[in-house]
Amino acid sequence: MAEPKSPRVAAPILQDEALAALPVSERVRYRLVQARRRYHANDNIADFLREGELQELKDEVSAKMAEVLKALVIDTESDHNTQDTARRVAKMYLEEVFRGRYQPMPPVTEFPNASRLNELMIVGPITVRSACSHHMCPILGKIWVGVLPNEHSNLIGLSKYARIADWIMTRPQIQEEAVIMLADALQERVKPDGLAIVMEADHFCMHWRGVKDNDTAMTNSVMRGAFLKDPNLRREFLSLLSKKR
Repeated sequence: MAEPKSPRVAAPILQDEALAALPVSERVRYRLVQARRRYHANDNIADFLREGELQELKDEVSAKMAEVLKALVIDTESDHNTQDTARRVAKMYLEEVFRGRYQPMPPVTEFPNASRLNELMIVGPITVRSACSHHMCPILGKIWVGVLPNEHSNLIGLSKYARIADWIMTRPQIQEEAVIMLADALQERVKPDGLAIVMEADHFCMHWRGVKDNDTAMTNSVMRGAFLKDPNLRREFLSLLSKKR
């Protein structure tokens, strides 16, 4: 998967001592800018974190979140329910709901297609959890993956589809971009003749706020290779997927 480049101009070079004196978020950002790497909400920045810095980042986020709660006029000193909320939120963001930004891709063992499989395979539904990058509200959904391998394709275990999907989705996202990122990751790993992904999800930025519509879900798809060119294959995939639903 190609690493997204940033159009930013590299920052002035800092000496190690000056860099070490910066807050950890500034140190990580400095490395990203120096490398001209993008760091959008749905980008992975694991390569730019040094040992021990994830814990430092949790501490920094916790302190900033305490200031947010203070700005919301919440008494976190005498309210026993919120005394430890800032730390819990920081841990939740970095270790759980946004961990796909800060952790490297999970190891994925690939096997050669020794049996020369070339028939349609469908994996799913894979349950995924993400967050809308507009309001940080939950996105809860399911993903189906269709693969048409060829004799040169790499085969990966069923659980690996779920692990890669989880790694991509546990970031602040918009659904349309998330599905494309997942397709890119699987295309690079498996190298199939055809790849199809369908995602159906509930967006709490609609359920919880705004129009407060509890019945609306979003479905989108990515079709590549044979799925894009062959309407019969696409029809077969969508037909089988409808039965799985």
